[in-house]
This record gives sequence, C-alpha cells and structure tokens, in this order.
Amino acid sequence: MAPALLIAGATGNTGRGVVETLSKLVETHSAISGYRIIALTRSSNGEAAQKLARLPSVEVIEKNWIEITPEWLRENDVVRAFVASQPQSSQFTEESTFLVAALNAGVEYVVRISTTARNVRPDSLAFYPRSHWALETLLSTPEFERLQWTSLQPNAFSQLWLKSAAELINNYRKTGKQDTLRILGPADVPVGIIDPLDIGILAAVLLAQQDPSPHNKAKYVLNGPEEVTGNQIVKMVEEYIGTKVENVIFNDMSFVDAWAAASPEPKNIILSIKHSLEGLRKGQRSTFTTSKQVLELAAPKRAPAEVLKNMLEE
Repeated sequence: MAPALLIAGATGNTGRGVVETLSKLVETHSAISGYRIIALTRSSNGEAAQKLARLPSVEVIEKNWIEITPEWLRENDVVRAFVASQPQSSQFTEESTFLVAALNAGVEYVVRISTTARNVRPDSLAFYPRSHWALETLLSTPEFERLQWTSLQPNAFSQLWLKSAAELINNYRKTGKQDTLRILGPADVPVGIIDPLDIGILAAVLLAQQDPSPHNKAKYVLNGPEEVTGNQIVKMVEEYIGTKVENVIFNDMSFVDAWAAASPEPKNIILSIKHSLEGLRKGQRSTFTTSKQVLELAAPKRAPAEVLKNMLEE
C-alpha cells in the first residue's frame, strides 16, 4: 500500500483547498509522488465530497476524524496529516486525542489550523484561543518530540467577515430592498482577512515538502494580501447595489448570540467568543506581520474584493 496523506475535515472551508492542491502536487513533487490522499468526511454522499472523489489520487472515506485510532492510522499507512478542529468546548479533547494517536502511530508530520496569533494565549477570555494555546503547548513538550508539526495562525476568514455584505447584495438584487449590513469589525480599523482557500494551499505545500524539519514547531502567521476596514466594506457594497447603504452596524457579534441560543453547550462558553474581537473594538490592529516563510512558500493571493465577487457568483 502506498503511503497516505490524511486530510481531516476534507470538505471544510480549509480542507477542500488542501485536498485540491495536494491532488496536483502529487504529480509534481517527488517527496509525495505516488502517495494516496485520504479525504475524511462525515458524509461521502455530499456534493463537495463527490467532487473531491473525482480528483486524481484522492480517496474519500466516510469517517469522523475524532474517532481515529493509532491502529487505523497504521492500517492506512498515514505518514502526514492535516487537521482543523472546530471551535467548541470539546476542541482540546478531540484534537489532542487525534494528535496522541498520530504520535503513537508513527505519523511523521502534522499541519494544523490554529487561530489569530494575537489571541493565542493562556489568559484569553475567548475559550477557543486557549484551546489552541494548550494544543500548541502540548505539541511542544518532549513527549511529542517524534511528531513534527506546524501550526498555522490565520487572521479572520474572509467569507465570515463578508457574509452580511454578500447577503445584502444578493437580497437587494432580488427584491430591491436592503437588510441591515452587519460588519464584524470597526469602521476604520484595517483587518487582514484571509480566504480559507489560501490557507489550504499553504497547508498542502507544507505537507508536500521533501524535508518538513525546517517548519517543525513553527507557528506561522497568515494574513490576506490586503487589509480592509468596515468603511471599505460599506463602499464595496454600495458599488454593487448602486446606492447608499441605509443601515450598518459595526462591531456586530449578534451571530454569537444566535449560536449560543441554539447550542447545547454552556452559553457562557459560546458567548465568550465575543471577547476575541475586543482588541479591534478598542482600535487595535489585529494584524501581526505575515511570516516570511508563508510568503516564500505560498503567499496568500485573494483580496477582499475578489472574495466578495466569488461569493456573489456561487
């Protein structure tokens, strides 16, 4: 059996880019030539999974990644892996279980998705950056020395940041009426939002390295190629609809309230997500400089205007 590259959450916002890029790289990069790409998904019948299954060297497997064992990894000859765990209260338990399995199965290298670099600290009031801090701390211990890893710390995802803008434009085109434009960030603080596809491309390039050791234990900061303010998003919307935006709310985190109301998890834990943007609300820039290694390997390319255009075409 040929060695395998495992992509956990292959149909997710970053996972799709990893799979699509690796499918091309196995044809051009000698380090992973002939490798199988295992794309894990909870439903292999979905449209996204079916699309991935048609790619060269890709094998879609229906399996919950949090149930993976060392035995399963060895049976499938997994040598490198990608993981992007969800921001929920069980995040540390689930991802650390996977990482322990990878360690014990002899997996060589893992690329994982973290969160905005500024927030990854043990005293974060938002719960999920603490989870990422704990996971990176775990990986840095002597016990995990055999497992090479890289943690990607991206800024806010473009699609989330521009979601309300796309919805307003689409609704206006259909009805001629405007909804309230809800923008996560402030009016005038630039944010280096990034397209998850760009993150996935970088993760794939890292997994295809002949020697991943120069990137071992690295925490790479990722920003999009252009920063954007709330006022600039308003202007983009106005250019699409050809008139002034009637109502706009900056620093809007109402989606977290809806999330907490619908979630079975403790409300205070979900609501703590609101603290993740406190620095922005105080006028602090969220952007740490993009790591030079990111720019050398696979510099992010998709600016906010291009992402919004693509969202409107979907």
